[in-house]
Amino acid sequence: MSTDGQGRSHWFDDEAGPVVRPYAMTRGRTTSTAQHRLDLIAVVVTEPAAEDAEGDHTLSPEHVDIVDLCRDAPQSVAELSSELDLPVGVVRVLVGDLVDAEFVHVNRPVPPAELPDESILRDVINGLRAL
Repeated sequence: MSTDGQGRSHWFDDEAGPVVRPYAMTRGRTTSTAQHRLDLIAVVVTEPAAEDAEGDHTLSPEHVDIVDLCRDAPQSVAELSSELDLPVGVVRVLVGDLVDAEFVHVNRPVPPAELPDESILRDVINGLRAL
């Protein structure tokens, strides 16, 4: 606990700014309908029709920040979490809301099982070099 210049005690730090609990940002939710698609490296892309995110009064300031960040360049869930200084779980819920509202879409990474085998790629490269 800190005290101000007049001897009054504070339970908060004046420089901390407003304190909002993560569960308040998500209205107590820990999952969204799109939760299964939102791993850390999933890339969030703003939809072309998302120009009026600021005018939508159903969106929180954090929702609008996500749309703005992804408008500049597609961002991964991890990048959004870092940029907004929010827990990943909160960002997943907020992005899920935006997907449902069609402000953004998510490009999922290719699962490792679907990637070509490295030995096949080496054989192709060696074959091309032999030409």
